[in-house]
Amino acid sequence: MIELEGVPELIDPVMVAAFEGWNDAGDAASTAVAHLDKEWKGEVFAALDAEDYYDFQVNRPTVWLDGGVRKITWPTTRLSVVRVGGDKPRDLVLVRGIEPSMRWRSFCNELLGFAHELGVELVVIMGALLGDTPHTRPVPVSGVTSDPDLARTMDLEETKYEGPTGIVGILQEACTHAGVPAVSLWAAVPHYVSQPPNPKATLALLNRLEDLIDLRIPLGELPEDARAWQLGVDQLAAEDSEVAEYVQSLEEARDTAELPEASGEAIAREFERYLRRRDGGGPAQAGGHATDGDGAAYLRDTPSDRTRPPKPKPRPDREPDPEPESEPDREPDPEPDREDGDDSGPTGTSDSSED
Repeated sequence: MIELEGVPELIDPVMVAAFEGWNDAGDAASTAVAHLDKEWKGEVFAALDAEDYYDFQVNRPTVWLDGGVRKITWPTTRLSVVRVGGDKPRDLVLVRGIEPSMRWRSFCNELLGFAHELGVELVVIMGALLGDTPHTRPVPVSGVTSDPDLARTMDLEETKYEGPTGIVGILQEACTHAGVPAVSLWAAVPHYVSQPPNPKATLALLNRLEDLIDLRIPLGELPEDARAWQLGVDQLAAEDSEVAEYVQSLEEARDTAELPEASGEAIAREFERYLRRRDGGGPAQAGGHATDGDGAAYLRDTPSDRTRPPKPKPRPDREPDPEPESEPDREPDPEPDREDGDDSGPTGTSDSSED
């Protein structure tokens, strides 16, 4: 039985989830949820039992010193609640963790139990994949759902994907079968500069989330980080003629694909977002409301101190796809085996997203 003592009654709650690992290229999705948790000062109210879902030879626990006392940080998934103020207050239930190694159905059922007890009205799961998209263009973000009615009312794509899937796809289907509206947001990360962090992809996911749930998100230093990231990649690409030529080919393919639409809808969305932020004044005020728990001592933090991306690697043996935009009915190929403890994003390439 799930008991949520100390958690206040929530207002129009939305659950926002992201998981490190196969569905998190460049750590873009997990960093987006971490940003929400940081900006709105969320406090952990629950952490899933790591013994139930994780293989510690795949995701290693870490030992650290706290005032001379040795402690262990276990890989797990945590939940926090934040209350967002403003003209239209709305609460978020943030789920941030690592893709589980086992018992995925029980894992999803446990998260759905929390969603039911908290009265969650919508679940948004964020992911990121590798694709043939240039770093110089806006990051493509696809919104997909398994619910035909939700696809019509929220202007989303109805997924038609068939094939191997990750925890993002499994959780979305679990929500659908449980009658909980669920949406997946997928950002396409350039495959030739896939190492984390990728603040530009994180920013694109948060902008899409803003539009989806009609909630202004304080972005902090993220826009400046995104500009610095792109400048760094520009400089590295300029130093290698093969990379520069490859990026140019991706740009031409992307621009050709978007030419018939003239990007009118994208321009309109950006203008509307600008007006909302201008009229809204300063950052939204909010604070976390949750109970303190021992689970906080077992959380795994994602390092984010890397600011300069490594040198991109061209793929001259593969022609750029005619439509580099990610498709909602595809998902990335499974990644090769990684070394113990490596829970970075997928290493395979893909041009499209999964459910």
